[in-house]
Amino acid sequence: MQDQVNNNFREFKEQMDAAISHLHDELRKIRAGRASATILDGVLVDYYGNPTPISQVANIATMDARTINIQPWEKKMVPEIEKAIFAANLGVTPLSDGENVKIVIPPLTEERRLDLVRQVKAGGEDCKISLRNARHKALDFIKKAVKDHYPEDAGKREEGKVEKQMEAYTNMIQKIIDQKEQDILTV
Repeated sequence: MQDQVNNNFREFKEQMDAAISHLHDELRKIRAGRASATILDGVLVDYYGNPTPISQVANIATMDARTINIQPWEKKMVPEIEKAIFAANLGVTPLSDGENVKIVIPPLTEERRLDLVRQVKAGGEDCKISLRNARHKALDFIKKAVKDHYPEDAGKREEGKVEKQMEAYTNMIQKIIDQKEQDILTV
């Protein structure tokens, strides 16, 4: 029985780690007014009929704080990359010189910054909901184990471990959100 409870706690922790990882991925896509190649993550280019990430058909580099340079390995990919960036609706316009594609990141307006902060907070709240769901599932398992003759005092200790872990992860989420909010609001 103890092994099952330990496995339950391990699974709970894995679900919480997955939620944090997902939050990081989502926040990486939100640009904070600075050029970052990560805004192109998830943008797929039509490469010989196959949807392929831009990073697999070109070199991507940030030239300065506001410019991203995309240098395709094949010249014929330039128009395809431009189309893919337009289709991804990133809020930027790609500029082509025939060999490279440049993306100039416009400075964010105050209204857009506040919009992004709301987006970040919504992502954080979604992550907290995932944590609460994982906690609920773990606590239900412990309560069921106690009914199935698992020692009650050990069950209370396990519940305490779950709550302590939950609090630690909730604080971690808040720190991540606060950091991203500060990045966005810094001009």
